[in-house]
Amino acid sequence: MEQLFAPWRIDWVERDPDEDEIDGCPFCVLPARDTDQESRIVARSEHTFVILNNAPYSPGHLMVIPRRHTGEWGNLSDTELLDHARMKVAAIEALEASMGTDGLNAGENLGGSAAGGSIDDHLHTHLVPRWSGDTNFMPIISETKVIVEALEATYEKLHAGFSELDSAASEVSDGGAVWLEFGDDE
Repeated sequence: MEQLFAPWRIDWVERDPDEDEIDGCPFCVLPARDTDQESRIVARSEHTFVILNNAPYSPGHLMVIPRRHTGEWGNLSDTELLDHARMKVAAIEALEASMGTDGLNAGENLGGSAAGGSIDDHLHTHLVPRWSGDTNFMPIISETKVIVEALEATYEKLHAGFSELDSAASEVSDGGAVWLEFGDDE
């Protein structure tokens, strides 16, 4: 018999389900908490934040999310759109530096359940790291998805990657997201 070793899953098994309950939009509730690391928010800017996906397709799967609650890109101001675009660039740089990616997939689920999205009323962009030769046949052959790295370890890598960016604020607090500042002259 084959065994998959995933000791970090005990945290999920022993969790208090009442603490996991989020009343409202998770993309509005999580950034309002004082626990960036527990919420898996790795970076913030004035109008955008970056959070690890709780059900990653690969290590480093993250989402770049506008702070404003809307499901329509046309509802965001030019400033918010530019901030989101700059955060995507920063996230790509952080992924490349900290995860050694060979490429990535970027995507959005627009149009609710018809597009396959689970949260359709708050925009978000998925960035999924990819590596050459990582074909991962497990989901096809055995209907099993193998997560090769604990989210906490991925968080630490990405936090360090964002901290090294030129747009990172000079001081980064322990346990808090990296604050990125995008100047008007960029």
